[in-house]
Amino acid sequence: MNLDILKPPVEKLEDPLFEEKEVNVSVLRLDKVHPVLSGNKIYKLHYFLEEALQSDNAEEKYNRTVLTFGGIYSNHLAATAHACKLLNLKCIGIVRGERHPKSTHTLKQCEADGMHLHFVNKLKYQFRDSKGFQDEMIALFGNCLIVPEGGYHPLGAKGASLIMDTFNCKKYSHICMATGTATTLAGILAAVPSSKQIVSIPVLKNMTDINERLKYLLPELEHTDNLQVLDNYYFNGYGKRDDSLFEFMNQCWVNYKLPLDFVYTGKMMYAVIDSIKNNFFKSGSEILCLHTGGLQGNISLPLNTLLY
Repeated sequence: MNLDILKPPVEKLEDPLFEEKEVNVSVLRLDKVHPVLSGNKIYKLHYFLEEALQSDNAEEKYNRTVLTFGGIYSNHLAATAHACKLLNLKCIGIVRGERHPKSTHTLKQCEADGMHLHFVNKLKYQFRDSKGFQDEMIALFGNCLIVPEGGYHPLGAKGASLIMDTFNCKKYSHICMATGTATTLAGILAAVPSSKQIVSIPVLKNMTDINERLKYLLPELEHTDNLQVLDNYYFNGYGKRDDSLFEFMNQCWVNYKLPLDFVYTGKMMYAVIDSIKNNFFKSGSEILCLHTGGLQGNISLPLNTLLY
């Protein structure tokens, strides 16, 4: 695909705590691969976009149109809209909730990038993955390539595995990431040697179905012995605001000049640093944290909530 995606840098963080505990902490800055298509989103979209581009020559015609789903602050919608604009693909976003006279920054950007927004109420939105709902959307918009919300699909996991091609993972003992749909988690598990410890930090409260999600996303995965889940760092829940988390995020900016978002990466870094304090990581651990982007969501916060 003709997308100008940069190689993400790996940045080592310096902190007296890390020296005291004799661990090294680095961050894979996926947020720096593109001004808009930042983080893990473009990787999860990779194979879907390829399929849409090739549909002219395939048995199944998608009319070069991608249809996907998300909320009013969705990083996934924003990335899909911009990628489709760059690739000259049509794009439709099914948005959870009613259209509000004052649209969000995210949705304004989606429309500026050419995405057609179609709003459905929250009750109906729950059935977005059902055949009946999707048949209704196809009747409305024609035969589209349907991308599940967040890329939650084996193709999305296959795309997420491409993240591992962007750096040399040999030196790292642990790879840590925030988990929402578990699509990125599945891709990383598929791509790394079983000797590497994968640390998942769920951002949703009571996310107890990670193993079931992994079985769907990665049917060939035989075991998850190298997976550790830190499930106590969801704060108030998905997308909820929490002053203690904002305070931590501001401290990360002061200490490391590392911008974080409050839905995913803020919780992930809090979990990693708190776990270092509590001796979760053994002395000598080489820890890599995946910065999965999502910074555009911070625009929804009240002015001066964050220092950056």
